[in-house]
Formats: sequence, C-alpha cells, structure tokens
Amino acid sequence: MTHLAIVDDHSLVLQGLELMVRDQEDIRLAGLYQSGPALLDALENDEKIDVILMDIHMPDTNGIELCKTVTRHFEGVKVIGLSMVSELSLIKLMVKNGASGYLHKNAGRDEVLRALQRVSIGKKYFSEDISELLMGDVKAKTRGSSPFPRLSRREKEVLQLIVDEYTTQEIADKLFISFGTVETHRRNILSKLGARNTAGLVRIALEYNLLK
Repeated sequence: MTHLAIVDDHSLVLQGLELMVRDQEDIRLAGLYQSGPALLDALENDEKIDVILMDIHMPDTNGIELCKTVTRHFEGVKVIGLSMVSELSLIKLMVKNGASGYLHKNAGRDEVLRALQRVSIGKKYFSEDISELLMGDVKAKTRGSSPFPRLSRREKEVLQLIVDEYTTQEIADKLFISFGTVETHRRNILSKLGARNTAGLVRIALEYNLLK
C-alpha cells in the first residue's frame, strides 16, 4: 500500500489528481496540501507518507528547496515533481535534490499511476519527452557543454551584483540600465533557477558555481 500526499496551491489540480487515484486499491491518499509548510507539518507529526506529488511552483514555497528538505530529513519519502513546464534546469535541480520523478501537470491518469507505481518500488519515472531532454543533456555534457542553467551575459552580470549585495537601483546605475530592466532580469533569473527570492538566487548561484 502506497501512502500518497499531493501538494499544489491550486484546488482544481488537487481535486483532479485525487480523482485519478481515488479508486486504486494499492494507493491510500494520506493528504492534500496547498502549501509546503502544511506538508512539512504533516510529516513532522508522523503522518504516514511514502510518495509525494509536488508542485514545484507555489507562491509560498520553492519546490526545489521543499524537495531537498523532504528527501534529506524524512527517510524513505519519495518525491515526484509536478510542473506545467519542461525546463531542463528545473528538472535537473529537482533530481539533484532528491526527486524520483517529474511529471507534466497535464499528464493523463495512466501515466500518473505508472509513475506512482514505479517510484513506490524505488525506481525513477520521467515522461518520455523529459527523458529525452535528460538524455540529450547527458550527451551534451560529454561534449563539454555546461551542466548549469543557461544565463545570458547580462543575466550573469545582474546575478553577480545580486550576490555582491547591490540593491536594484545600484545595479541599474552600475550597468547603465533602468530600474525596471533590472527587475525584469531578476524575474527571469528567478524563473530559470527555480528560486523564490533573492536569498534563493544567492544560494543556488554559489552552490552550483553559476558565476564561474
């Protein structure tokens, strides 16, 4: 019996996934959660959870950080990331931080159940297109390409200044660009790295040597 938790800030997504698994004899729904803190509270209170379907983009939670926390502090709990996008950098960060699988939110019932079945027995599961992305990246790395998210030259400049604790206005003045342009670059970098805030940007930049 697999005890499943689902985490997503959208009620409709939670309801849809609940319907997919409701009649499965080998799956028990342990809980539906709309935030990372709610999930962590359940885990800390010893709620029996084996596998988590986890949205990686939630307003109050960086899904990558949540995945890392769960897999490091709650032994045996498996995580399958959920997202509307197939951004290679995000997938790799999820895998690096302990995810056992990654699904599109538009995945059909059969695929969701197949992923749950494989992950529950200790295997990995990625949809076909995501597997192709990962395999393509492995091949590219053997040719010497960077394994890190691709940032433009300007994005790297902005990120370096963020790491160096410059304010948005100071970055704008130093690079001779507008305040709004700096904010646009910041949003793009947040999206590419899967970070939720400036502290997350700094941590990821340093941990993955993105400024080398």
